[in-house]
Order: sequence, then structure tokens, then C-alpha cells
Amino acid sequence: MKTSSEEPREAAHRASRQPPRRTLSNFLDALAAVLAGNAIYLLIMPHLPPNMRHAMFKEDWGLVIDFAICTILFTAIKLIFRRSRP
Repeated sequence: MKTSSEEPREAAHRASRQPPRRTLSNFLDALAAVLAGNAIYLLIMPHLPPNMRHAMFKEDWGLVIDFAICTILFTAIKLIFRRSRP
């Protein structure tokens, strides 16, 4: 049996969860941004200075550049599709 104090908490928890359609939309936006961002980085990597290229299993400036490209693309996707989606 639920107490009266548990009911508002459960209602708030249900209200805070995103509907499945929006979660899927966010996932697809992020996936597109990461795939496109990594493709762009791989295309420009040979033209970058050696210290700005990513080396496997290391944290370096290449990761920062790749992350920045993906973040810019994700933001652009969100801004472009913000008005077209409910």
C-alpha cells in the first residue's frame, strides 16, 4: 500500500521522464552528429599539425577538436530541427 507522501513523488518522476519519441529523436540527433563529426575530423586530420592529430588510447588535442566538431554539429541539428518537430 502506498502512502500519500509517495504519490506526489511518483507523479513528479513520471512527469519528468521524456516520452519515448523524444528520447529516440535525441538519440538519432546525437548519433548523426557523432558520425558526421567523426567523418569530418577524419577528413581534415591529415591536414592538421601533428600535435593536433589524435593518437589511439590517448587524451590529446585531436580529441578536443573531434569533440568540438561533434558538439557544433549536434547544436546545429537541434537548432535546425527545433521548429519542425513537435
